[in-house]
Amino acid sequence: MNSKPGPLEGSWLLTPKVHADSRGQFVESFQKDVFAKQTGLSIDFIQDNEVVSEHGVVRGLHLQKAPHAQAKLIRVVQGQIYDVAVDLRADSSTYGEWFGVELSAENHTQLFLPKGFAHGYSVLSERAIVQYKVDAPYNPQAESGIRFDDPDLGIDWQVDNPKLSDKDQKLSFLKQLNPWSGYSSLVQMGSWVSPYKLLQKR
Repeated sequence: MNSKPGPLEGSWLLTPKVHADSRGQFVESFQKDVFAKQTGLSIDFIQDNEVVSEHGVVRGLHLQKAPHAQAKLIRVVQGQIYDVAVDLRADSSTYGEWFGVELSAENHTQLFLPKGFAHGYSVLSERAIVQYKVDAPYNPQAESGIRFDDPDLGIDWQVDNPKLSDKDQKLSFLKQLNPWSGYSSLVQMGSWVSPYKLLQKR
């Protein structure tokens, strides 16, 4: 497993070793001890989720409020997505910043996000299957989120005519959320992240 810190504090980009031959390939996608050794984090993931989506679908931005916040480890087993994370931790050095990274079945890149991030993605391929681990169960009373087209974030989701659920279209704008109501006064930065190089968008 090749692991390196992501562009936002506490995030990680991980790429497992692929063993390929004429029969196909084998990938050890997660090993708890290796993850802990390389990141210094001891995360007790309790559930795996799988989502199937078509091209142009945008899911997010989602989060669960404390004390039900979730850490996530996200990967793609089919297709390609543009994965987006927003740091909402007031005590973080990257508070109020977002970045996007391409995750695909081809590049095998995984994204780890600690508690306190809003998360979403758009589907770039004809179809995508996304799997992600969480360390806390789903709690409908703790659900929260941010509009995908929030003007204070200005995220380019890399798709035309995005398809969203009615629920996601009714999410709040960032400045409407507590305790982040003063967010619009922050200096924001958006970034596109390839698996190998960070390119600043603005």
